[in-house]
Amino acid sequence: MARAYGANTQLVGKFESSYGTPPSGNYSQLPFVSSDLGSEQGLVASDLLGQGRDPAAPIRDIIRVEGNVVVPVDLRNFGLWLKALLGAPTTGEDGANYTHTFVSGLAALPSLSLEIGMPDIPAYFLSSGIRANSLQLSFSRSGAANATINCIAQGEARASSSGGGTLTTLSLTRFNQFQGSVKKDGSVLGNVTGAQLTYTNNLERIETIRSDGKIEGADPTIAALTGNIDVRFADTALIDAATNNTPIELEFAYTISEDFFLVFTAHEVYLPKPKLAVSGPGGIQASFDWQAAKASSPARMLTVTLNNDVETYA
Repeated sequence: MARAYGANTQLVGKFESSYGTPPSGNYSQLPFVSSDLGSEQGLVASDLLGQGRDPAAPIRDIIRVEGNVVVPVDLRNFGLWLKALLGAPTTGEDGANYTHTFVSGLAALPSLSLEIGMPDIPAYFLSSGIRANSLQLSFSRSGAANATINCIAQGEARASSSGGGTLTTLSLTRFNQFQGSVKKDGSVLGNVTGAQLTYTNNLERIETIRSDGKIEGADPTIAALTGNIDVRFADTALIDAATNNTPIELEFAYTISEDFFLVFTAHEVYLPKPKLAVSGPGGIQASFDWQAAKASSPARMLTVTLNNDVETYA
C-alpha cells in the first residue's frame, strides 16, 4: 500500500484567463516549503426533534477552499507570487537583465490554478479560482528567507493524474536572511534585530447561493500594509518620528548583487510611540508596530522591485 510523502509532493500552477476555469497547457513547477491549501466541508448537527434521544444524521455545510502556502523568497519564481498578490508588473530592461516593478492599488487582480500532486497514491488536487489574499515576510539575522502566501480559492477537484502537462521550471536561486537590509528614508537603519511586513488585499468572499457550495468570487477591498521593527535603543530617530507623527519611508531588501535583488518599499509609514521597558542589565529594545498609507508621491502605498534575468511575467 503506497503512502504519500511530502518529499515527493509537487506544486504546479498557471494563471487563469477566466476566473475559476483551470487553464489547459503546460503549468509551471513552483518550489515550496509547506502548504495547507485545500478544501474542507463541515457538518451541521441535526436540529430534528421527536426522533428519540439519538440524533439524526448531520447535513453537509458549505465548501471552503483556502489555506497558506509557504514558499522560498527566490530570484525568479517569487515573481509569480508577486503577480498573484499585486497584479502584473511593469518590466524594463536593465542591461542584460530585467527590472520588474509591482505596485499596490490595482483595481483587478489575476487568478490562478494550483495543483498539489501526490504521485505516491496517486492523487492530484487542483484548486482553481485562487486569489492571493496576503503575503507575510520576516527578516532576521540568519536562516532562509521564506514567505507565507494566504490563498482563497473557488473550488477543488481531485484527479488520479496531473493536469499540468509538460512542466516549465525557472532555476532556483534563494535569497537568504543574511542578504537582507532595512532602510529608513534611503539610509540604512542601524540596530535592527528583527522585522516583519504583511501586505493583505483583504479579499471579500462573494458567498452567493449555489448548488455546488462554491463562492462566486473573492474580490479585493481596501489593502493594508503593516509590520513591525525591533531595534536596540541607540538613538531617538524612530522615537522622534513616532512622537511627532512624522511619516517615514521604509525599504526592506534582499540583495545578491547589484544585478539581482528584491526590494519592498513602503512609501509612507507611520510609527506608534512604543513603551521602553527596562527588564535587566542588558540592552534596551524597542518594538514599533508600523502601518503604511498611500503616499502623495508616488501615489501608492507599496512598490516591489525585482531585478533578475526573467524576461517577462506576463
